[in-house]
Amino acid sequence: MRRLTPTEFKFWQSTLLYFLPVVVQSILLNSLQGQVTSQAKFQQTSTEGPAAPQEPRWELISSTPGWQPRDSAGEIVFRDRMWLMGGWFDSYSAPPRDVWSSTNGTTWELVTQQAPWVHSDLPMTMVHHDRMWLMGGWYNGRLEGHSASNQVWYSEDGKKWHQTAAGQRWSPRLAAGAAVHQGKMWIAGGTENYYFGDESSLKNDVWSTVDGEQWTQETPSAPWAARAYHQLVTHNDRLWILGGGNYVPEHHARSDVWSSADGREWRLEADPAPWPPRLWFSAVSWRGHLWVCGGWSGDPSKNHGDVWYTKNGRDWKQLQARPTWKARHEHSMFVFEDKLWIMAGHAQPLSSEVWSLSLPADFLR
Repeated sequence: MRRLTPTEFKFWQSTLLYFLPVVVQSILLNSLQGQVTSQAKFQQTSTEGPAAPQEPRWELISSTPGWQPRDSAGEIVFRDRMWLMGGWFDSYSAPPRDVWSSTNGTTWELVTQQAPWVHSDLPMTMVHHDRMWLMGGWYNGRLEGHSASNQVWYSEDGKKWHQTAAGQRWSPRLAAGAAVHQGKMWIAGGTENYYFGDESSLKNDVWSTVDGEQWTQETPSAPWAARAYHQLVTHNDRLWILGGGNYVPEHHARSDVWSSADGREWRLEADPAPWPPRLWFSAVSWRGHLWVCGGWSGDPSKNHGDVWYTKNGRDWKQLQARPTWKARHEHSMFVFEDKLWIMAGHAQPLSSEVWSLSLPADFLR
């Protein structure tokens, strides 16, 4: 039976009132009114868009975003856009120097094809003082002329990049932890040599800066073991060191968790955390919790596709959500528009997928 429009309802209402007894009028009018109300509710629901998810849910936003599959890229949320820059294609190529941005994860704009920085494999990236910052990183893989960097670059638009003057700062390195905390940029740990170093290449020093030029060494040797491929996150007004370890010549991975209010005094929160030890994973603070996603560990070689979260760094829970992305390492992760985004990474092979995680409105609130 076809539903009546509001105009048709008014016509039949006036007709019934003229011809039919009062009791019959009431019965038929109630029936017609119900049809119009149902139709209005249907139209309202269809125009409001999809309802908030009732359970955690991953969604594949794009598998062809326009940029070449990669891992180890710099990632930033800046001026209401997600930014992806540089990365790694293979060990026998110079790393890419392109910069891309997107407001929705589906449509990506190539901002520049050749940025002036070259050490874009495992760099440290942050947003500070309304600028994007890229620093450190590795150049040229296993090829001759490979090197680590302690250069510091910034940009206000992703097109024009400026290098800060060479003031006091940390030694050239890659894969350090990087975060903004208490109005400063922070660098913690890292390695001075990617493929050709040893245990002595690993660092556990901590540095901070207000302007990206003059750096202060907060401690030359933190109590956590020297490491690279870990994460540094600001959460609950503290700095947090999570996981990491070393890749070559001897692989080892950790799942310890440390926190500090000032970068000098550190407190062990968990050792080990319940998630398996790993390198090349991602971590962020979102909805009042720390999140750890993906990564890699050796002996045997294994990519991880799990997601963990905690409020205090000690009590962790594993998130169960379907569908999900293929296990991977050195992916990029963002918090953007109250969603968790995962993209790119080495999923055997390299990936250019873009995924987002939506949570129920009251989840973890």
